[in-house]
Amino acid sequence: MSFTIRPALAADHARILALNLESEEMLSPMHATRLRELDAMSAYHRVAVEETGEVAAFLLAFREGADYDSPNYRWFAEHYRRFLYIDRVVVASTHQGRGLGGLLYRDLFAFAHEHDLDTVTCEYYTVPPNEASRRFHAAFGFHEIGSQWVADGRKQVSLQVAKA
Repeated sequence: MSFTIRPALAADHARILALNLESEEMLSPMHATRLRELDAMSAYHRVAVEETGEVAAFLLAFREGADYDSPNYRWFAEHYRRFLYIDRVVVASTHQGRGLGGLLYRDLFAFAHEHDLDTVTCEYYTVPPNEASRRFHAAFGFHEIGSQWVADGRKQVSLQVAKA
């Protein structure tokens, strides 16, 4: 099966919310109003779409200067003048292991290169551990530059950076 990467549309929002909910334990919650806000301030919000038209994955990222209240985004904003921050990437459970995350990341890195951005940032949970995310990000050249506790001290993230 082949997939197409394209910009996320308002018509995709219900499916994006469903995908986010499916993986919420490793993400932050998101409702329709919040998704519209994030979409409006994002630099990159794209989806991977099956031949049938079904959205199978999405990636949401922000540039520096966004009015985003995420403590992780704010950490990068305090430490980097120019960057592209990956807020979340989600692949439907029925499509995991098919390379969609990598497809979206390669597209994102091409986007960063096209916009003369050499720093791509993200975070993933280390408490609770997310070993799949650690391996995935290491394969794209990400390395840890810090960590912080979030969610009222219930979760810890590894703050990661890679060169585009």
